[in-house]
Amino acid sequence: MKKFFYTFTIFLCFFLLSGCGYNGLIDKREAVEQQWANVENQYQKRQDLVPNLVATVKGYASHEEGVFTQIAEARSKLGGTVYADITDNPEKFEQFQNAQNTLSASLGRLLALTENYPDLKANEQFLDLQSQLEGIENRISTERKRYNDSVGEYNKAIQKFPGVVTAKIFGFTKKAYFHSDEAAAKAPVVSF
Repeated sequence: MKKFFYTFTIFLCFFLLSGCGYNGLIDKREAVEQQWANVENQYQKRQDLVPNLVATVKGYASHEEGVFTQIAEARSKLGGTVYADITDNPEKFEQFQNAQNTLSASLGRLLALTENYPDLKANEQFLDLQSQLEGIENRISTERKRYNDSVGEYNKAIQKFPGVVTAKIFGFTKKAYFHSDEAAAKAPVVSF
């Protein structure tokens, strides 16, 4: 009995002195939250750029109202939704991702219009906005990957021993990953 008591005491002291892994989990959770803020920042930059891009294209292609309406609807869905604690809620996270995918698809249709308007393709303002949008899309992709990396580290930490014990005691839950759009799984058809 005495041996058990000493063993238990040593284990308890080790567990308490190691911080139960709590501080490490806090660091990982904060890294996820910080990376999520970086993703949101890039999405906000894109959303801020869209009205300028639409206004420029509208000047050349005013009769393409369907595309402009789609973009306006996609932006309004994103603007009217509060995404607090989204990384803890897979359903809200999926809604957010779907709304962003809808905006991306609408922007793709908008840029496809340029093929019908050679003057627009040569417009310096449009070319600059298109270049900015391309840069933002690349940064969004990078930030989403970094976010997924930090979520992976966090999710593994709360599932491994001893982190799983600490996670259950203090209520740490899994975070949601970004997943590719289902349409991205199909190879595009290219014809010349």
